[in-house]
Order: sequence, then C-alpha cells, then structure tokens
Amino acid sequence: MISTGTYSPKLQDIKTAAKRLNGIAAVTPLMANVRYSNQFGCNVLFKREDLQQVRSYKIRGAYNKMSTLTAEQIENGIVCASAGNHAQGVALSCKLLKIKGTIVMPSPTPKQKIEQVKMFGGDFIEVVLSGDSYDDAYHTAIEDCERLNKTFIHPFNDEKVIEGQATIALEILNQSQIPIDYVFVPVGGGGLSAGLSEVFKALSPNTKIIGVEPQGAPSMTTSLKNNKNTSLKHIENFVDGAAVKRVGDLSFEICKQNLHDMILVPEGKICQTILDLYNKDAVVVEPAGALSIAALDLYAQDIKGKNVVCIVSGSNNDITRTAEIKERALLYANLKHYFIIKFPQRAGALREFVVDILGPTDDITHFEYTKKTNRENGAAVVGLELKSADDLQPLITKMKLHNFYGDYLNDKPDLFQFLV
Repeated sequence: MISTGTYSPKLQDIKTAAKRLNGIAAVTPLMANVRYSNQFGCNVLFKREDLQQVRSYKIRGAYNKMSTLTAEQIENGIVCASAGNHAQGVALSCKLLKIKGTIVMPSPTPKQKIEQVKMFGGDFIEVVLSGDSYDDAYHTAIEDCERLNKTFIHPFNDEKVIEGQATIALEILNQSQIPIDYVFVPVGGGGLSAGLSEVFKALSPNTKIIGVEPQGAPSMTTSLKNNKNTSLKHIENFVDGAAVKRVGDLSFEICKQNLHDMILVPEGKICQTILDLYNKDAVVVEPAGALSIAALDLYAQDIKGKNVVCIVSGSNNDITRTAEIKERALLYANLKHYFIIKFPQRAGALREFVVDILGPTDDITHFEYTKKTNRENGAAVVGLELKSADDLQPLITKMKLHNFYGDYLNDKPDLFQFLV
C-alpha cells in the first residue's frame, strides 16, 4: 500500500481494473430522473451504484486491490477496518478470491451490518469487534497486520483501490450518448473522486467534477483550503459513508488538481433528500448516497440546460434510523421546534396552552414534564411540528404574551442534546 508521495492513476491501469471486475461488479445503470430534471431544467442522470450486490461501489476498489496480491500475501491473509460498505466489499472479495480475511468493526456497529458482512464473506472471513469508533477498529487492524504480517486493505488511500473505483467513470462515458457537463460525486476519503476525476480529465476534459461533502465532516474542503492534507479534530458521523477526519494523501493530491469545486451540504438537507427519493422515486439510499443529489440545489443556476450525472454511491441504510432522518429533515426545514414551556401549576394550564396558544395545524410531538408542588411554575420540554416555517414567530409571540415561554432550544445545541 502506498500512502504518501505523488501518484496519478494511468488510464490503462483503470481499463485493466475494469477487465478484472468484469462479471464481479455490476455495470450499474445510468438512469434519467424525470423529477429532478424537471425541477432543475436540465438532464439529470443517476449512476446507480446502490444496485451493486453489496449495495455500494466499494466492491470495485476492494476486489481490484485484492486480486493483485502476491501468493505470499494471499497465504498470510488480509485485514480491513470498516463499519459499513468497505467491510462488505472486502468480505465478498475474500469469498470470491478465496482469501482469508479479518474484518475489524467498532463494537457499536449495528447487528444488521455485522450479519451482512458475515453473509458476504462466509467461511473466508472473521469479524472482530474492537473499540467504540472507526479509529479504534483501525488501530486494532494495523496491529493485527504488523503482528501477523497480513496485508491491510485500505478503504481509499491505495493505488489499486482508486483504480477500481475509477471504473465507474469508464462506464458512465460508455453508457452516455451525450456529453456530460457536470458530475457530482460524494467525497469521504476521496478514493472515488480521485479515480473518477482522472478518467474524465483524460477522456472528457470539459466535464466539471464537483465533490460533495457533508457539512459536519469537511475534510477535503478544509484540506483544499489549506493546500495540504489536514486532519480534523471532530466530525459529525451521521453521514457515516462519507465522514472521515482525514482524506487519503493520494486522493488529496489528485483531487487538488482535478476537482472543479468542493461543496458542503447540511445533514438536514441530506435527510430531506433521502425521504424525497424514497417517497417520490421509490429509491432507497443511505446518507452518503444522497449527497450528490442533495447538492443540486446549490448549483441550480449553473446546471440549467446541462447534462448532469449524480453518483448514487450506496443504499446500506438502517431502517432504525428513519425516525432520526425525519427529525433532522424537519429541523432543517424549520418545521420542528423544541421549547422549554413554563406551565402554571394549576388545573387547566395545559388545556389553555393547547387551545389558546397552539395553532390549528400545530402538532405536539414531544412532551416531558414532572410536577413539582413546591414551585409556582413547572417547566416542560415540548416539541412542536409546524405546517409552515412562517408559523414560528406568531407562536413565540403568543407564548410570551400568555407567560408560557421559557426558552427556545433549537439554537442551543448543547442544551438541546441534553434535554431532547
């Protein structure tokens, strides 16, 4: 594995990777989306990597890397660290190539994901749970490699992984009968954006490659701004498929040269996109898979009349996250609000709040209150869902007028996390 120095993937190596992946990775469809095309006045195409067998593009890089291992490396076995898509790609590659592998996953990883990895890898892999985070799992995996002379399969900072991911671009250009003006690509560690951008630079240099990161994990954005690969101290992990503290050294150097732009999308906007894709298009995506589509709003003027490709990178979404996804979407849309409400400790106070304060379309979605008889007023944490964002200020005005208003929690993140 190479992790430092300059590297530029050669087109011939990417074409060789495509041959290795023939019959292994699906040639996923490049599908027109009528709804988004009409919304933005352009031709929007989805590259559906969510339809891979492992439900993400990660099989491309993992298999390409592992199929180039030496006989000695195969004999010693491989190790990877991942809580999601990379683990599944490596596991399936282990079974297909008959290579023994150890998949190190953080202990809090949902059971559903662990079972998926075991299903894809079968008898060829062992799942080891270690630590509370990806970083903990990574350190365990590296220690295992050094102690047992195993090969570490990196999720993005590796030449052969980058070349495998780059085969997506070859497929797009082969599938499209029209010139591609823009490609929106999700950026986590940067392996996909690095490989894809190299292919377009060589074969379609007029295509603008737009990298997209979640607002809470701006690793590539920060690194490009600093003109050096920069490690972030803290990130928001919600978009787990694209949340890394440091992008790959290899991919950073390539992206620095090739990306037309890097943009950040709020997590709430990503959540609304997930819900829209499910409800209106019957498409299931994970948060990282929605990144490229959620970014279209930010480029609405530039893409009018253009041919636009969005990489839909994966669909490994846990159904137990649905409530959180809806909550984040409502908060982003300014339709969900949390307050501390001061209720007079007398009979009829709650009825007065519901009848006289709330509007006819306001909905109470959260209510937490404990009566304390030695106090004149009792504070409750109340969550309200509104039909229109314009209803907020009139609601607050009525609360204050009737002496119910205590505090507004949405813009106090520390208190919000503690109370809600």
